[in-house]
Amino acid sequence: MAGVAGRLARRWCSGALRSPLQITRFPALQLHVCGPAMRASQKDFENAMNQVKLLKKDPGNEVKLKLYALYKQATEGPCNVPKPGVLDFINKAKWDAWHALGSLPKETARQNYVDLVSSLSASSESSGQVTPAADRKQPGSDALVVTSRDGITTITLNRPDKKNALTPQMYHDIMLALEAASKDDSAITVLTGNGDYYCSGNDLTNFTDIPPGEVEERARSGAVLLRDFVDCFIDFPKPLVAVVNGPAVGISVTLLGLFDIVYATDRATFHTPFSHLGQSPEGCSSYTFPKMMGPSKATEMLVFGKKLTAREACTQGLVTEVFPDSTFQKEVWVRLKAYSKLPPNAMRISKQVIRNREKEKLHAINAEESSILQERWLSDECMNAIVNFLSKKAKL
Repeated sequence: MAGVAGRLARRWCSGALRSPLQITRFPALQLHVCGPAMRASQKDFENAMNQVKLLKKDPGNEVKLKLYALYKQATEGPCNVPKPGVLDFINKAKWDAWHALGSLPKETARQNYVDLVSSLSASSESSGQVTPAADRKQPGSDALVVTSRDGITTITLNRPDKKNALTPQMYHDIMLALEAASKDDSAITVLTGNGDYYCSGNDLTNFTDIPPGEVEERARSGAVLLRDFVDCFIDFPKPLVAVVNGPAVGISVTLLGLFDIVYATDRATFHTPFSHLGQSPEGCSSYTFPKMMGPSKATEMLVFGKKLTAREACTQGLVTEVFPDSTFQKEVWVRLKAYSKLPPNAMRISKQVIRNREKEKLHAINAEESSILQERWLSDECMNAIVNFLSKKAKL
């Protein structure tokens, strides 16, 4: 959950990247641990270690764990050290990755390490040719892009390689962007994502690398950040539109009940796997979802984690309208530009009339949800669920 700030792996062995870990998938890479192995020399191995340090793109947590495990296997052999404790997230993930290699010979591990680094280097070079589809970045952050034109302020989540997963810093940046948008000359404000995903929810590495003595304080500060973040959406004075360009997960879904309009591509999905992670709903969804779709449908989503298609979400009132993916951007922006030409003060006043009666109630619900989540983050059930999730991500 956002606000419980953390980074995985402050230090890696010399065969791994120095940058902090982030969860991401790298489906194009396959780690081959069987079959005839080529003979990578010690010099090839050392060159590969140097290549890792020069990669232009962070390959993500899963690949870094592979690199770590192969390095340890190639230099020390099979894992023979005690398994770290369940709350030692960083070292447990590394131990699991190394231990999973079993009795793989050192020579094979060395060759696999060289092959993996070679694949990463080729991928990094090709991806370096791509120019991000962004205009200007939010000051102090590479993960958010804010543009203003044609009477529309657009806030774009700009972390496509991480499926636009939210970090605590992004929470702060979005709050600042909303505050600025509420005072600028635009008529409406749009939130969307860059890349294939709208938003994959919170980056679960926010939970990691928390010193034992700081767990309670991190949970408390995280709950405060969440409450303040959701309050910004409750109080936003202008028409607020979500342009859901792809799959949405977690808080990016629950917040939709606070938007005035939600447009989605037909390939979007909506998923709130709170129970799977030992957590509970946020974003005022415990109130807005039952109100929109009825208690039983809301329970399917918020308690049992049912994933909705865009069409299902539209039928249940979560989404305003669904567009074919091939024409999504064109149709949506033509419509939004037309809306932006309407008298802005009239739109603000109309929104105020529609929303004001529930503002006090929404703030109270937000405070209650945030308080409950603070307790959930400190529970063994939540910690174990997150450990299991990260362990599955790290499996080779």
